Amino acid sequence: MTQTMGSWQETRTGLLIDGEIEGADEWFPVFDPAAPHQVVGYAAVATPEQARRAVDAADTAWTRWSAQEPEQRAELLLEALRDLHDSAEARSDLLVRESGLTRTEAQLELSVFEQRCITAAGIAGELRQVRRLLPQPRQGEAPFNAPLGEGLAPDQVRSEISVMPLGAVTIILPPTWALAVLATSLPHALVAGNTVIVTPSPTAPLTVVRTLQLLAERLPAGVLNVVTGSDEAVSPTIRDPRVRRIVFTGSPEAGRTILRVAADTITRVTLQLGGNNPAILLDDVALDAVTVERIAVGAFMIAGQLHRGVKRLYVHRSRYQELVEALSAQLANHRIGHGLHPDTTMGPLINARDRDHARDLSDRARAIGCEVREFGEIGEETQQSGGYFLRPALVLDPPLDESIVVEAQSGPVLPILPYDDVDRVVAAVNQDRAGLCSSVWSTDLDRAGEVAARLRTGTTWINGAGVLAEDDRAPSGGFRQSGIGLQKGIEGLMEMSETHTVTYPG
Repeated sequence: MTQTMGSWQETRTGLLIDGEIEGADEWFPVFDPAAPHQVVGYAAVATPEQARRAVDAADTAWTRWSAQEPEQRAELLLEALRDLHDSAEARSDLLVRESGLTRTEAQLELSVFEQRCITAAGIAGELRQVRRLLPQPRQGEAPFNAPLGEGLAPDQVRSEISVMPLGAVTIILPPTWALAVLATSLPHALVAGNTVIVTPSPTAPLTVVRTLQLLAERLPAGVLNVVTGSDEAVSPTIRDPRVRRIVFTGSPEAGRTILRVAADTITRVTLQLGGNNPAILLDDVALDAVTVERIAVGAFMIAGQLHRGVKRLYVHRSRYQELVEALSAQLANHRIGHGLHPDTTMGPLINARDRDHARDLSDRARAIGCEVREFGEIGEETQQSGGYFLRPALVLDPPLDESIVVEAQSGPVLPILPYDDVDRVVAAVNQDRAGLCSSVWSTDLDRAGEVAARLRTGTTWINGAGVLAEDDRAPSGGFRQSGIGLQKGIEGLMEMSETHTVTYPG
């Protein structure tokens, strides 16, 4: 596979079922979002029968895989990761082509995938923990006078509580940052003793499939399966009752569909449905170069498409103008273009829908009199490519009920809102429909911590935001309509397990 833009060779990815790569009768094209007329490659369109066989393979492989010790499974995963290194450059460039990332962002995504897998493997021993409840003397009188017969009284039993593998797990991925998202659940599922079927987004599946095919070479057949295609084609991977958990990252609307499907078979679900993530800058925030860059990266990395990125920015009114000018200077030198170009600092959005929505939000704000500052340069050749490019923009002091404030955009458009009373900001954040992430910025860490403790979001960072602030040892999840369940950390490992109680006579 060549690495230059002009001589790129198309990639074709098959299905991975029971340790074998399979072709298909049909293939769907994957386009470059920086040049949508260019085909990056083709992915296989699975038939429902192939999807069913993927579930068969996972179900069959589960018996032996779950019988291994957690540390054995973790070591196999680590060995498989080592095999990925030789292909990292080629996969990085493929990811740029199909996802619109810059080379730096693509390399970071591959690194995040690997590091999260290593972190999950490192906590395999937690699965051996057994909690023991010993007999305790009875307190007070019995709650009723009837004799207990031959049964055991509460002070005559002891219990042991442990965890067991679930079974087959289906993981459904978004089109952007997919490998990093996958690594919040895939390694935990595997280390916990489950087998996995992954269904990548049809928009950008190629790098995910290529990566998992390489990873699976070191794992027993059927432990890791990959199925691509339409929703109808991959339907058995979520409707089959042998699938014990469905992990989905995407829109709230699609998440509701997953819940309805899961209800038919009482299948467990983990949902990560995004959020309108606020950053709150207190009046003593240090607006130095490092802080401003962290804010900008938190909001504009991968063209503002990260689910866990900053979506709106509250700043104390006394620091408002200073922040606006500092962020404006930070964004001024962006060069928007194809991610393979060495000078590019921001690539396109993944599709026209998200670009148009982000642009519409800023246009609506401009129409009611808000100042909208756009930054960076899109070269003439880039403009003519038809790519889904959008210059980063700041929307200054929009009304609190304006769409750019209340809707979570997936694009490089950031509203900046001055405030006078931080208590009102906290109250507003806690009343939102979503509650995925937030951040608090201050030179006084104790003060920032006090504000953070009141924010009802799954994660709150202090003086950081987004992927570069993540602690992958800690769990992540969302409050309210941002999702159900936890990923990463020990809690994410336990989500991939079932609790088992054994009670003995004392």
